[in-house]
Amino acid sequence: MKLIGIDRDVELVCELIHNKLRDGSRTIIGIAGPPASGKSTLAREVVKSLNRNNSSSGLFAELLPMDGYHLDNHLLKSLKLLSKKGSPETFDAYGFCEAVKSLSCTTRESFHPTFDRKMDLAIANSILIKPETPVVVIEGNYLLMETKPWSSLLKVFSSTVFVCPSMATIQDRLMQRWLSLGLNPDDAMLKITSNDLVNTKLIIDKSQPPDLYLNQNYTKKVYLE
Repeated sequence: MKLIGIDRDVELVCELIHNKLRDGSRTIIGIAGPPASGKSTLAREVVKSLNRNNSSSGLFAELLPMDGYHLDNHLLKSLKLLSKKGSPETFDAYGFCEAVKSLSCTTRESFHPTFDRKMDLAIANSILIKPETPVVVIEGNYLLMETKPWSSLLKVFSSTVFVCPSMATIQDRLMQRWLSLGLNPDDAMLKITSNDLVNTKLIIDKSQPPDLYLNQNYTKKVYLE
């Protein structure tokens, strides 16, 4: 059976991961892309597939999203950066990069934050990565950026994936996202044009080449992330 859409992309990434597996070491995969490109959905489905198709008793793969390293809204407000939330300077970039690098060590468990989009805040220590988990999938906007500290991640990743549909698809998905979170159409469009699309252009222009490039021009609502 010929796979299409998200199923095909999940299979391609899983195949990439299996080709990089090495006994005695952890495989760390980076999935990057602009906002609303589909990277988060893809990363979740990849981790689900890896765990579903593995017979080990513990988790074979774990997911670590970059969004948990958003700076808090109160801090962003004091720094006059709240309107730019999602831009590189609104993340604890160095903290995130150090956390990713530490995953190469498999002698101890580690804890990491997640991000609740509806509450618009990070939740500390809500991801547990056990030392025996052999694969960690990292997803986020700036994983392949050529500037510091993001550029330091390339030596950690076993392989990288970049997800980028058309600009029209990205804009449509962003509008759906912000409307679903309660913004009116005018405020949503302002947020998209003044911040989201600016970040999208930065990510496309300043990201280093991936091992696998995917163009997720899907129309279903499931691909908002």
